[in-house]
Amino acid sequence: MTTQLDDLVEHDEPQAPAGLGDYTRSYLARLRGGQLGSLPAIAGLVVITAVFAVVHQGFLSAYNIEALVIQAAPIIIMAMGLIFVLLLGEIDLSAGTTGGLCAAIMAVLLLRHGVPWWLGMVAALASGVVIGLAMGWLRARVKIPSFVITLATFLAFQGVTLILIGGQGSVILPSGSPLIGLENSFVPMWAGWVLLAVVVAGYAAVKINDAAGRRRAGLPATPTAIIAVKVLTVAILGAFFTYVMGLNRNLTTNAFFANKAEGMPWVVLLLVVLFAAGHFVLSRTRYGRHLYAVGGNAEASRRAGIVVSRVRVSVFAICSGMAAVSGIAAASLLQSVQSNAGAGNTLLLAVGAAVIGGTSLFGGRGHMIDAVLGGLVVAVITNGMSDLIQGSNSAGFEWVVTGAVLLLAAGFDAVVRRGSPT
Repeated sequence: MTTQLDDLVEHDEPQAPAGLGDYTRSYLARLRGGQLGSLPAIAGLVVITAVFAVVHQGFLSAYNIEALVIQAAPIIIMAMGLIFVLLLGEIDLSAGTTGGLCAAIMAVLLLRHGVPWWLGMVAALASGVVIGLAMGWLRARVKIPSFVITLATFLAFQGVTLILIGGQGSVILPSGSPLIGLENSFVPMWAGWVLLAVVVAGYAAVKINDAAGRRRAGLPATPTAIIAVKVLTVAILGAFFTYVMGLNRNLTTNAFFANKAEGMPWVVLLLVVLFAAGHFVLSRTRYGRHLYAVGGNAEASRRAGIVVSRVRVSVFAICSGMAAVSGIAAASLLQSVQSNAGAGNTLLLAVGAAVIGGTSLFGGRGHMIDAVLGGLVVAVITNGMSDLIQGSNSAGFEWVVTGAVLLLAAGFDAVVRRGSPT
């Protein structure tokens, strides 16, 4: 069965030759064959960041970088959940409103029923998972297309959220709550450097262990020089971000507001944990192999012994659970839950982030890093355009540019998919 599964799974990174020269030639051959992975998203992120840094003087300031991170966090988290659904070639149109509904449930429990913050958060997460299980059951057992199911829940959940919030328009979270601190308070600077050291050491250990394991098995492994370059790149970028987040970003000069804004936001730690967990599940578990197999060919996966219906139910549960986490992060950022929470452009930006990052809309290809890179691209475009273009039409230009980038990414995905060998 293992051999059958290996044949079903689409690998974005074929076995690497042992030598550095062979590795380079193999990598260039993959690029020419259309297997670009996350390279377009990385290139796009570098280019648009450079453009906005030139035309807007304060774009790379510590204050704006912090704003980029906390604004992107809810979208990245939702995109991480959507990747599980997209891997199967499915769609969840209600992820945004699911997150808004779960956040509304949490806020109502906290404000109107005096429930402790942690219990309200657990209730929100549990609500998201139950919603996902129900949608997954309708898709897997009743055979209703996911587009229809999630379009219906997209509309219905907006109404339920409006009913829960009532005529107040919003529910403000209790001041001083740890939930508010998720997006609006900061990790101690020493803890930020410790987190960076853990991330770099963990990344290096995984890469070295993988290479050693392949060599022991007599398989080609990534050259040590390539591993060193990757680890060094992660270390440099992480050190730059940690240093910048260590600068005081409090723009207030009034002594009454003398508290310093130093250190990375707590939501960064949440992103690291979710990314590590999602990457581990997708790349190092049998369940992850089943996801890629079903996304590549559901019928062949069924014949190989995979219970396809369970896999379908599970991805919707994961997606809605992550949507609930995203809703909590958005509520922390705004310090309230609006009656229209999760509606509007929330879902579109999250799907756009996943696709821009490199996840295929056709199923079978995608990674956790896609959500991070794509979410940063969307955040940079939104932030940069809002600073660059002022006036009543500024939001319109933001939408035009974001839509154009998403269309380009989806078109690129379709072209690459059509040209890939079967």
